[in-house]
Amino acid sequence: MPRPPRLEFPGAHYHIINRGNYRADVFADDGTRTAFVAALAEAATKQGWRVHAWAVMRNHYHLALETSRANLVEGMQWLQGTFAMRFNYRRDERGHLFQGRYKSLLVEPGDHLGALCHYIHLNPVRAGVCSIEHLATWRWTSLHWMMSPMRRPEWYDPEPALREAGGCTDSPEGRRQYVAYLGWMQESEAARRDARFDEMSKGWCFGSPPFRGELLEQHRELAQRGGPGTLELGAARAGTLLQGLLDQLGKTADDLRTDSKSAPWKIALAASLRQRVIVSNRWLGEHLHLGSLHHVSRTLNAWERRSRSPTATPSDDEPPGTVTPGSTTKNKA
Repeated sequence: MPRPPRLEFPGAHYHIINRGNYRADVFADDGTRTAFVAALAEAATKQGWRVHAWAVMRNHYHLALETSRANLVEGMQWLQGTFAMRFNYRRDERGHLFQGRYKSLLVEPGDHLGALCHYIHLNPVRAGVCSIEHLATWRWTSLHWMMSPMRRPEWYDPEPALREAGGCTDSPEGRRQYVAYLGWMQESEAARRDARFDEMSKGWCFGSPPFRGELLEQHRELAQRGGPGTLELGAARAGTLLQGLLDQLGKTADDLRTDSKSAPWKIALAASLRQRVIVSNRWLGEHLHLGSLHHVSRTLNAWERRSRSPTATPSDDEPPGTVTPGSTTKNKA
């Protein structure tokens, strides 16, 4: 099965994560970490990236970066390929360095991007490799560059992190306030929850519902071809189709809740939706009240096997307008 394409466009912001193969300690020594940051500097310069935060841990890395062009894939291929080649040459080793394809989440500018920067800067503290008291001078996040402007390369931009920490300025006092802000965030579980730390590395996008919706609309064709947001786009379309099909059947949302999870008309409805859009069994189970994920999968697979049978006939207890095995909808939506 081909890999889904990345969603790229000028001005996109991403959270990039990758780990060593088999979670190996790729960055176990300072020399290797230095080599990775050097490769990142070359990639950012070549590609015109703005990096807003980074952290290099023992077995993985995080980047918060902005692309000026639609060139994430090109730049990441160069970065990881070049670093892997240099790593293997230095160690006289062979084989894959990283566990596979890097993970990339699109990030909404503003408070979501700022929260991501805080998350990345606090990564060593959460991992227990650095105390909050020593974080500002720990070499392997971008925070030490933020605190020492003379060390900053042109491609590093701390402004989103500072701005989204209560409006800190890029001044000695503003930077001290930012470190204090990180300390408060590390101590406050509620603050981390409000910043949605648990969502930073999940899915394909980190942002508000309007931001996600706008991305899906702008890149609908890509999502339909199996790109990021395919299931989310499918769920949105399935929700619209569902109401129309219920109207045709003379059914309501209350009927979905009260009728048996194995009611033939509900199974037929689920099968019809799955034929029309890319939608998960989990979504069908939740919105059509079809029971557990296992029950949805088993029931729909049995339905589709019957639909391929040349002797399949409509069931007497299916209301008009449902999809029956071996047939199309009687009343088209």
